[in-house]
Amino acid sequence: MNNSVYFGFKDITIQYGKKKILENLSVEFPKGKITTIIGKNGCGKSSLLKTVSKAVLPRQGEVIYEGKRLDRYSPKFLAQKIAYLAQVHTSPPDIDVRTLVSYGRYPYSKFGRGLTEKDTVIIDNALERTGLSGLQNQILATLSGGERQRAWIAMTICQEPEILILDEPTTYLDISYQVEVLELIRKLNRELGITIIMVLHDLNLAARYSDLLFAIRNGAVYAGGESSHVLTEKNLEEIFEIEATVFEDTINHCPYFIPIKTI
Repeated sequence: MNNSVYFGFKDITIQYGKKKILENLSVEFPKGKITTIIGKNGCGKSSLLKTVSKAVLPRQGEVIYEGKRLDRYSPKFLAQKIAYLAQVHTSPPDIDVRTLVSYGRYPYSKFGRGLTEKDTVIIDNALERTGLSGLQNQILATLSGGERQRAWIAMTICQEPEILILDEPTTYLDISYQVEVLELIRKLNRELGITIIMVLHDLNLAARYSDLLFAIRNGAVYAGGESSHVLTEKNLEEIFEIEATVFEDTINHCPYFIPIKTI
């Protein structure tokens, strides 16, 4: 990696006890694209993303933004540039949607000052973009799974980030809500130009909603590029140990596969 890298991971090694999960993994993400990381359970996908929030500290390696290590920037500056949404969210049980979304303005707040008129406009815009304007006064716990996930994404939009990192944003959601959330993610990418990096388990949805895929195997990037180059019968066998047939989705212009059996 050189100083022209927009965002990426350099020589990341993550180890739990004596077990190495990732070893010298390096990968760069292009600006303005949706990139999804795929791989078997336990391959290190989520651990890799958690190094951005420092929820996981790598044994070695660096996270790079605009050609510099993240630790060269102030936390407040990074919170204005990079939004990270974990797989599991926690919030007060009685919080309403608008209050949650407003937390996204925290990186811009000044001591002793409440929300400004600009903050209010940005919150309103985030609620509108995520289809939550009519639900803004509802308690978060009363919403459907898809609506709750949209509320958390709306909060990240309020940070006005350049990069949005999503760790398994469709986990625990029914298929209709999965599609709803991924349609929203693609809309935000296309309309706001946000660079999106996420982890998904459903490979067919990953192929449909991503510009690029990166597959992790044995602690390193095994394959990367457009979905048609990554979601192949050979790679499915090598990475996921399944025999499958890959077809072309002529409507969405991406590959999809039907599994036949495990190997």
